[in-house]
Formats: sequence, structure tokens, C-alpha cells
Amino acid sequence: MIDVAVVIVSWNVRDYLVKCLRSVYAELGRNGLSGEVFVVDNASTDGTAELVTHLFPRVHLIQNEDNPGFGKANNQGMEAAAEYEPRYYFLLNPDTVVHPGALQALVQCLEERPDAGMAGARLMYGDGRFQHSAFCFPGLMQLAFDLFPMPTRLYDSRWNGRYPKSLYHRNKEPFRIDHPLGATMLVRADVAEATDGFDESFRMYCEEIDWSWRVKAAGWKIYAVPRAEIIHYGGESTRQVPAQSIVDLWSSRARLYRQIHGRFRANLAAKMVTVGMKKKAARAKDPEMKRAYLEISRIWQSTNGSK
Repeated sequence: MIDVAVVIVSWNVRDYLVKCLRSVYAELGRNGLSGEVFVVDNASTDGTAELVTHLFPRVHLIQNEDNPGFGKANNQGMEAAAEYEPRYYFLLNPDTVVHPGALQALVQCLEERPDAGMAGARLMYGDGRFQHSAFCFPGLMQLAFDLFPMPTRLYDSRWNGRYPKSLYHRNKEPFRIDHPLGATMLVRADVAEATDGFDESFRMYCEEIDWSWRVKAAGWKIYAVPRAEIIHYGGESTRQVPAQSIVDLWSSRARLYRQIHGRFRANLAAKMVTVGMKKKAARAKDPEMKRAYLEISRIWQSTNGSK
């Protein structure tokens, strides 16, 4: 039995992954937690597997021949780690750097709260700027912020699913949230097993929202932990394919809204997205992005029944 199984899913971010792994092993070495690290590589072509094998021989490396998506790869990692009987799974993006004490703070949060099933860290961008790392479950208002011009002062508000920045101050206690950003998630192993992990029908994006929804529906609480500081550079894999990434994002959102909202709200959301994406397509100068916006409009019409 071990304390933590660290699972990192990687795709063509070799240099970021090296920094991430160094920070993870340093954190495990300093806090006394027992742990194993699992890297699931989704068919990278940048030499990721070779470099990991050379620099980190202790890593359990799983090499996929194709890219099955974020959720399925994380499930692969947790399944491989299960034989070590971890108390927790620490799911971590490869474009992160774990600051000293972050993992310990996350574990402490769950140990002190028996009704807590999941926790997320306080995230910062690479230059030290604040990054929202916890959110309310998405509704129609958040769609409006993504699709249409809204007052600038409201973008960081609860209207847009954000929690007040004051709650993230380093001296603050953990606070309850709907879901963390998927870049960092600490999950009780028994909660992961009871809720079946990620829904693999979400190939990319929104899978952490769906899982958090199911975790909370099962009666567990979810927290953000301000003392757990982690750098998250953000989007290092997805920015390699920007047009496809935005299609993947909104395809997952279509599935999510259909699953967590009733028919009326899902259909209303589809009408909003159809109108908003057609407006974006009309303004787009990049032909690839124009096609992406029109594809998103078509997907939402077909999956949610909007005409």
C-alpha cells in the first residue's frame, strides 16, 4: 500500500514533463509520503518516452500507440496504479510544477475532512499571475460569457462561475467548490473506484466537470486548497492544434450540457451556441477557425436538437 499514485498524461510536451517530474519527485522526497509515478504517453512524437526512460527510470511508463484522449489515458494510469493500493490518486497535467508542500497540503485537506472526496490546488501561470483553478458547474450564464460581449468587470465573478480571488490567499483555509480545473486533482482511491473515474466518452475537455458532478451526486464534497501552490503553464498540448482543440472543447460541452441539464435548458443552450458560433464564424479571418465555429454550430444542433 502507498499513500499517493501520481498519474500524468502527456502528449508532445517533453520539456514541460521533465520539469513536472522533477518537481513531483522532489515533493515526494521532502514530505514523507510514499508514492509511485505513472506517465501515460499518448503517442508523442517528440521523444517523450525515450527521455522519460533515460532521466526517470523509476517512472511507470505506459506508451499508447494512438491518442485515446485525456480521460481514458488517466483511467489507464489509475488502473495500472491500483495494484499498489494507493490511498489517493494525484492527477496532474504535464505542464505543471509542484511547489514545496503542495501535495502534502492536498492530502491533509482530505485527511482532515472525511466527507471530502476530491481536492484541487491553487494554480498560477508561469509568470506568477493568478489563475482560476476552481469553478461552479456551468450553466446558461457561463455560456453567455463565452459567446457574447459581457461587462468586463463580471468575467471574474460568480456570474461566470468563478470564486472570489480573496478565497485563494495562501493563509486561507480550503473552501468548498463545484469542481477543480483538471490540471490538478487529488482523489480518494475509493471514491475514484465507486464513481468509475473519468467518462471516456469525453475524449478531451469537460471530463473533470462530469466526474466532479458524479462525485458530488454520490455525496462527497470537493475543495480548493490555497496552500497547495502549483504552476500551470496551460494549454501546451492543445495549442498545437488550435482549431481542432476548440471543436473538441465545444463538442465536450455539448455532451456535458445534455448530461447535467434537463431537456429544456440543454435545448436553450444549443440555440445560444448556434447563434453565437455563427456570429464568430462571420467575423473570423482565419478559414480554419471559421470552419471550426461552423462545425461547432452543427454539432450542437445535432446533439441537442436545436433547429
